[in-house]
Amino acid sequence: METVRPQIAETLAEETLREEVDAVVAFHDGNVRAAITTLLLDCRHLRLQLALTEEMTGRSPAAGSRATYRRS
Repeated sequence: METVRPQIAETLAEETLREEVDAVVAFHDGNVRAAITTLLLDCRHLRLQLALTEEMTGRSPAAGSRATYRRS
């Protein structure tokens, strides 16, 4: 997986996510660490839910392959 340099990530956030980032930080009373922690916990939860779904769906009968939640 390709990593994004902090400067590029910051530029992307400024251009596309500014309002969302501000809302998340404001929800946590300006505590950036708490905001990041909550987002990471949300990501962990969603990955678990996707992994469980992946296990439940099994193999596709038509394609013979498994669906995956991992980014390529």
